[in-house]
Amino acid sequence: MRGAVAAGGARTVQNVLDKYQKDRLAFTQVVANLALRESNMEALQTSGIISLLRPLLADTVPSIQQCAALALGRLANHNEEVAEAIIASKILPQLVFSLSEQNRFYKKAAAFVVRAIAKHSPHLAKATVDAGALTALTNCLEDFDPTVKESTAWAIGYIARHNAELAHAVQEAGAIPLLVLCIQEPELSLRRIAASALSDIAKHSPELAQAVVDANVIPLLAPLVNTQDNKLRRQVCAALAQIAKHTVDLAENVVEADIFPTVFTALRSPDLHVRRNAATLICEITKHTVELAQLVVNSGGIAAVVAYVSESEGPAQLPAIMTLGYVAAFLETLALAVIVAKGVPALMDALDDRHPDYIRAAAAWALGQIGRHNSEHAKVLCDAAVIPKMLHLAIATSPAAAAAAGLPSAGLSAEQSDLHTKAKRALKAILEKTLDIAALDPVLQLSTPPNILKHIVHQIAKVLPHNVVARRAFVTSGGLQRIQEISHAYAKDAHGAVLAEFITAINACYPEEIIRYYSPGYTATLLNKLDDVANLAANEGPAAVVS
Repeated sequence: MRGAVAAGGARTVQNVLDKYQKDRLAFTQVVANLALRESNMEALQTSGIISLLRPLLADTVPSIQQCAALALGRLANHNEEVAEAIIASKILPQLVFSLSEQNRFYKKAAAFVVRAIAKHSPHLAKATVDAGALTALTNCLEDFDPTVKESTAWAIGYIARHNAELAHAVQEAGAIPLLVLCIQEPELSLRRIAASALSDIAKHSPELAQAVVDANVIPLLAPLVNTQDNKLRRQVCAALAQIAKHTVDLAENVVEADIFPTVFTALRSPDLHVRRNAATLICEITKHTVELAQLVVNSGGIAAVVAYVSESEGPAQLPAIMTLGYVAAFLETLALAVIVAKGVPALMDALDDRHPDYIRAAAAWALGQIGRHNSEHAKVLCDAAVIPKMLHLAIATSPAAAAAAGLPSAGLSAEQSDLHTKAKRALKAILEKTLDIAALDPVLQLSTPPNILKHIVHQIAKVLPHNVVARRAFVTSGGLQRIQEISHAYAKDAHGAVLAEFITAINACYPEEIIRYYSPGYTATLLNKLDDVANLAANEGPAAVVS
């Protein structure tokens, strides 16, 4: 009888304990599901959910621990305030300890919490490092389970991405060689995350990029430029770009891995991010030296880059436009390669108003680099109507245009100011090499700002004395008349002295009678003389007129 009572009591106690365990598990699962929706964040935060989940991280039941950690990670992932609250609640040391002691499921959840906290700001990422998370995470990179290594690499990448100090802490923890080993694993998702983390480390400084290179990662990444997995391809191109951007030596290390011409095929990938990252990689290599730019040209890359510019829109265009500008800037032969590849029409299209100002500024800069070498290049740009377009951009984004619109000059955005500067400099560079006077006619107008007009008039003054055919054409096109109108308009202006010097040189190419004929008011002078003759005839008779 007593045994039966005892057995019944044990069942009752066990039932209570089982119910308690099920309720705890159900609670953490429901909270984790609620944390998936950002709309629930405020209610969960005001309910003090962190203090309720904290003791469950040390629960005796592993599944409850995992669900509690998952819930905290999701909460921190959505909201920086929650991440701050988790730091303030001293939860991190417990999670860091668990990364070394618990099973693989809990390690994944704990790494997720660290990642969710670290992603928001350098301050929060530093808090995870101060709690010892990096050492524990680096140890987890040696775990047998690939999903644990994936979660760990992700967290390390989020810590390293903020600044060089945190990336250096990752290097000091010994994570780089282990991340390189992850690149060699068969699991695609792990290779993607490892490549991304290495990219986040390398981007900050030449020293960190060199540390990544010293771990022998380039020979592993280079063959993956042509992998069929687009997500991995994105990260590989990004990582190589972050390495190559710092110094000539690092860029040459990347090039020596034989990424050309393979990387050009990535510009035709159906994946937008692959195309953009490949374009960035080419840009970061090209910018350093004439030899690297020449290598891109010799590998057939310019045609691929021009096609990419024509087919892309928005931010994705920028690295390819910059590549064309870098290539054209080094040598006139390289600029000619851009012209031959039909780079000028593609860049002209990028100047269209439908594009953002920073894209148009980059295109203006690139066109200036093409046209600044010699008169043949400038002639190609003139034939493409680049000069009127540049003048329009320079005027439309000038402080004077802002004032006309009722805005202070400070009302121009940084992008508009940059576009104004780039367009004005490009226009000046092209004008200085333009020998075709007819190409200057459309911009030789009184409405042209004097700070640009002086360059146009100066170029005409340089060309006309040495070109008889151009002198005649300049008269018949109305250019000489406009020069006299400009001289008259700016006679008493602050800019008049500079313009007068150039106009005097132009006028010296023609007889004085022609200059007087095209000067403002000359018609009125002739009519006045005619009136004088008529008055004389009326007063003194025909004989006086004849005499």
